[in-house]
Amino acid sequence: MLLVYTHKITPRIKYVFKQVCTRILGIPISFTTVIEEFIAHDSLKMSYTRQPLSGEIFVRSNELLFEQGLSDIDITVLPWEDTKCFFPTGDKSAIPFDIFAASFYLISRYEEYLPQVKDEFGRYTAEESLAYKNNFLDQPVVDIWAYKFKAILKDNYPDFIFPEQKYTVIPVIDVPVAYKYKLKGIMRTVGGTFKDFFTFKFRRIYERYSVLTGFKRDPFDNYKYIINKQKASKYKFVFFFLLGDFSPYDRNINPQKQKFISLIKHIADYCKIGIKTSFFALNNLELLKEEKTRMEGIINNAIVGSRQSFSKVNLPESYRNLVELEIPEDYTMGYVNHLGFRAGTCTPFLFYDVDFEVQTPLKVVPYQALDFAFLKYHSLLDKEQSLNRLIKSIKNVNGTFVPVFHNYTFNKQERWKHFKTLFNIILDVKKK
Repeated sequence: MLLVYTHKITPRIKYVFKQVCTRILGIPISFTTVIEEFIAHDSLKMSYTRQPLSGEIFVRSNELLFEQGLSDIDITVLPWEDTKCFFPTGDKSAIPFDIFAASFYLISRYEEYLPQVKDEFGRYTAEESLAYKNNFLDQPVVDIWAYKFKAILKDNYPDFIFPEQKYTVIPVIDVPVAYKYKLKGIMRTVGGTFKDFFTFKFRRIYERYSVLTGFKRDPFDNYKYIINKQKASKYKFVFFFLLGDFSPYDRNINPQKQKFISLIKHIADYCKIGIKTSFFALNNLELLKEEKTRMEGIINNAIVGSRQSFSKVNLPESYRNLVELEIPEDYTMGYVNHLGFRAGTCTPFLFYDVDFEVQTPLKVVPYQALDFAFLKYHSLLDKEQSLNRLIKSIKNVNGTFVPVFHNYTFNKQERWKHFKTLFNIILDVKKK
């Protein structure tokens, strides 16, 4: 066990030290403000305060973890060996930066509570983030810092046996629209036909009626392919189905249609199931509760978690609603148009409510790659290289890779031509 001495034990200190030391490195941790207890401890120990006590591992503390609420923090990002960091500590410190305060700033999403410019859907954008502005969005810096700290512990305690963490993958399948043409009802089918006719999309009319008459498979119906991949994979897939009512933003199948219900039940036999929150449920607790109840009624089990519509997270409201409804996990922490690490980490963490200064039970599972982010790479080679760089950065810290694909990603449309290849790379399927 690692014992941490500090002059004041705060909720922020307990939260971030447990994340860095226990969840990332697997090291149990305890805290003390009693010098005698610290001196008597005969295993891993460090001090996190303003001045060292004697010759122990000492990290000079930044004031961030002793504060409450929000303040306007002046941050200067500096290079540190193969990465970057901020909150420098000075010469006496065992490491040149306060990685615990810096980690808290990133995983609490402190910057997302501050005034910002949002996109047309009201989303926080990568361009607003400290990581993007300082060119470290492509690194899981919190995990990298943790392993640098682990190296110092190893040097000082060579006989201690450190637990080994393992790289893993959680493939996410997002289903905002289960079928492109099937189960849409007469009004939507006729309306779609007229729209295609007057916009001269005659090929789409042919495709629509080929599907409806059974001559072709629906372009979004790639479930057999995905299930076969699940059967062959060591990683457990997580599906998120949209069950919200029809609206300008949400155009899925009527959740009361039996064939749609049967599809969800079939998928639930092989994969974990969560809800894709509808756009209007993002800020409507009662609507979110109704959608959660619908899904649990279909699968006859508790949902694994949620993904917010349009990958939109408004902190802290979005996560407070999930906590209120006892939804255990969320898979929305990432960027739509950029690969990388929105919270600076590839390790799931608990949501810390900065306004209330409390750690909540909601587990945030950050994703690092949404299929749309690969569309800016034109060639298969560029896509593969960017994906392999991302996977390598996560494997280097034994993290959790969470890629998000949609059910329609695996169709034959030119736009998605190479995405089955990318999916095989992620699942570590060897080429024959």
